[in-house]
Amino acid sequence: MLVDFVPDENLYPFESRWFDAPAGRVHYIDEGTGPVLLFCHGAPAWSFLYRHLVQELRDRYRCVAVDNLGFGLSERPAGFGYTIAEHTAVLGALIDHLRLDDFVVMGHDWGGPIGLGAAVSRADRVRGIVLGNTMFWPIDALANRAFSVVLNSAPMRRRILERNFLIERVLLAELGRTLTAAEADHYRAVQPSPPARRGLALTPNEIRAARPLLEHLAREVPASLGDKPVLAVWGMRDMAFRPGACLPRVRAAFTDLEVVELPGARHFIQEHAPQEIAAAIAKRFP
Repeated sequence: MLVDFVPDENLYPFESRWFDAPAGRVHYIDEGTGPVLLFCHGAPAWSFLYRHLVQELRDRYRCVAVDNLGFGLSERPAGFGYTIAEHTAVLGALIDHLRLDDFVVMGHDWGGPIGLGAAVSRADRVRGIVLGNTMFWPIDALANRAFSVVLNSAPMRRRILERNFLIERVLLAELGRTLTAAEADHYRAVQPSPPARRGLALTPNEIRAARPLLEHLAREVPASLGDKPVLAVWGMRDMAFRPGACLPRVRAAFTDLEVVELPGARHFIQEHAPQEIAAAIAKRFP
């Protein structure tokens, strides 16, 4: 199924594009010309999260932002498992389809392992990396694993499917004062019904289930991408990807790293500090 929603061109002033991946139909935007920036989102967001960055940067860069299958305007295909490994394979297919070369990949939340997972096997085509409140190693923190267990329980899965819990009580609970009513509705509108929310409902389990993939990335990211120029833009008030726990892991993996701290930002940094992030990207990757 595809979501029957057309974004407001005043909020999302981009041309929708489509890629028929083997697993399903993928929605993405491809704006501007110049060095390539590839933006990868996590849960429960979609490419709308990157709208401010794309508008700030598309006069100097070619900005590609993707909706993972099950999210945004992309298809909800029957038989797709919504695992991080599957999302990674779909992103890799899109990178190859678009023949992206010398690109900078930005990953946020699950977009980090998805983007890096596609990048490690294409390291010779990667110019650089931007990481924002994400990880590429197994998630062992008790709070995160408890979050996974609770949200994967039958009662909470019903709340995700029937009440859009991850949008209403996670994303919008954080961003309610940051967004206009119309912007908030753009996050709701792409998850309009229980069948459309299946990817949302299955993703929390990946905190534990994706461990083999994350163990692989913990080895392969430093080995394949460790010498690439890297920018970490970090919301310092994020309780899920705490800077004290995550930034040392990032520093240990890369030899050419610049860190930009966003003191007032929580998890969804693209909403809290888009101008600061765009400026940091332009400075790091001129």
